[in-house]
Amino acid sequence: MSIPHAEQPSGADRLRGAVDLSSLAAPGTAPGGGPGASAPGTSSPAAADAASEGSWVIEQADQQVLQQLVQLSAQVPVVVLLHVPGDETSEQLHTQFADAVDGQAGRLVMGRVDVTAEPQLLQAFGMQAGPAVLALVAGQPVPLANQVLPADALEKLVGEIQQVARQNGVSGQVPPVAPARAGAGQQASATPVPPLHRQAQEALAAGDWEAAVGAWEKALNDNPADTAAQQGLASAKLMRRTADMDAAAVRQAGAENPDDVAAQAAVADLDLLGGHVEDAFQRLVRFIALHPGEDREPARAHLVDLYTVVGSDDPRVQASRRKLASALF
Repeated sequence: MSIPHAEQPSGADRLRGAVDLSSLAAPGTAPGGGPGASAPGTSSPAAADAASEGSWVIEQADQQVLQQLVQLSAQVPVVVLLHVPGDETSEQLHTQFADAVDGQAGRLVMGRVDVTAEPQLLQAFGMQAGPAVLALVAGQPVPLANQVLPADALEKLVGEIQQVARQNGVSGQVPPVAPARAGAGQQASATPVPPLHRQAQEALAAGDWEAAVGAWEKALNDNPADTAAQQGLASAKLMRRTADMDAAAVRQAGAENPDDVAAQAAVADLDLLGGHVEDAFQRLVRFIALHPGEDREPARAHLVDLYTVVGSDDPRVQASRRKLASALF
């Protein structure tokens, strides 16, 4: 990955010895990859529908929002612009990277941080001054650029971000996290965002999982076939469930209570958020196979909800559905 004015290691080695952002991580953040699996160049139906309804760029990300982005980087790579308002290079970097991120339809998310208002974030990222662009992959920062890039170099860089992310188990895809950007190149032909979608996106951008869940639920009440809302609701519920989890305590409870459906579902949530998708699925399939009683249906319903987060076209979902069918019948 080419970084102006800086020599960088290649491949997954970039993440070893990176800056420690644990002080920014929200409680319950799990390291590792994310639940999604759409490969670069492909798009799920939900993402295709959502692409014209919003943006994956959070224009004003304060430290609280950045905490949520660190957590989200376990699911998809997150681009962070350390922004200097009024600086021409900073403004150009914002336009350039924001359009590139929105062009990926949910395989990247971006947040713009005003480092003049929150200068402590420069130190957190190991930077002397802005502007600068970094990527967060599984909670770890990867420097990208501090000057505007030619179009072909930017395209190559986006591909390399996703390559590094895949090497570290991060290859998810998420619905829009913010309303469509006014005047954005990628949104020029966008259709109006449904009010409930916009409400959910704004709640996600603010890290308000409860409000996001409520908005997606209302959207599905209005249109049960809304695939973007289905995926958005499942993802928001997962983030809500895991936001305040004590990972060590949850895993200990799961080990000590193999017959407790709630304990096993909680560990599966952490596994999924941490990128251990097959482990999450297998845990619940095994529970279903061994528990033919009243706990079977809650476990099955929880597993189906996790399938929705990952996406029905993911081969891991398809393989797990076959195992689930065998466990049930």
